[in-house]
Amino acid sequence: MRHLNLDQLRTLVTIADLGSFAAAARTLHLAAPTVSLHVAELESRLNAALLLRQRQRVVPTGIGQGLIERARRLLADADAAVDDVARQVDGRAGRVRLGASTGALAWLLPKVLETMGRQHAGIDVQVAVLTSRKALSGVQEGTLDIGLVALPQADVVGVQIVPWRRDPVLAFLPRGWAAPRTITPGWLAARPLIVNDASTRLHRMTMDWFAAAGEQPKARIELNFNDAIKSLVSAGYGAALLPREEGAADVDDRMLIAPLAPRLWRPLGVAWRAGQPEPATRQLLDALAAIRQR
Repeated sequence: MRHLNLDQLRTLVTIADLGSFAAAARTLHLAAPTVSLHVAELESRLNAALLLRQRQRVVPTGIGQGLIERARRLLADADAAVDDVARQVDGRAGRVRLGASTGALAWLLPKVLETMGRQHAGIDVQVAVLTSRKALSGVQEGTLDIGLVALPQADVVGVQIVPWRRDPVLAFLPRGWAAPRTITPGWLAARPLIVNDASTRLHRMTMDWFAAAGEQPKARIELNFNDAIKSLVSAGYGAALLPREEGAADVDDRMLIAPLAPRLWRPLGVAWRAGQPEPATRQLLDALAAIRQR
């Protein structure tokens, strides 16, 4: 008794609207016996008469009218659900969960999100600020659809990773320091350092850059928020090695940027679950690909 058939409810509502079994059959493109069977099965399941068969017109009983009012809401919800799924299948609507670092979020993603808002307004992009490791785990576990991750990464079962961008890592220094035109590991290792925390790929890249020159500096402080690091550099607290993302804001007057020797790059990749992505995810992947460095 709990299980109501939506097709039967639609038949009941159509009969009530048109006042005729025959007219309902024509409108629904059903055989007349099928329309009668729908009503008979509903009445049998509910153990109640739902329609009064009068000579000129069929009208609902009191119980039938109450059911018809609820049926209209159920059918409207069902139609809306089908339409919503159709919009998602067509890539016109949906939700995409994206994990990215603060740097990528602040300076690289705005252009992508602007494109999505303009071309795919029905797609809701939900962004989480995460390290590469957590973003990859989220993609693998299904809590994220896409992750922007530092490269290289070890293969992850069920996850596809492709290169996306390569941004230069530069030295961010307090303007009051007497700095050479290019910054070497030996020169920088003798100064106070502010570095990303040890959970990040950038931390490992930075330490490897020093180690290749035989240096093992100790950081004055470790953070995982690049804007906070830049604020400390501007305050004269120390120097930092950070990627210079395209579109980044102008540098604070109290800070200067210098190239490294040897040079250092921060490559980024895009990760998503292997296989055919959902249409909304595909739309965001295409928007990300549009600003991929060749």
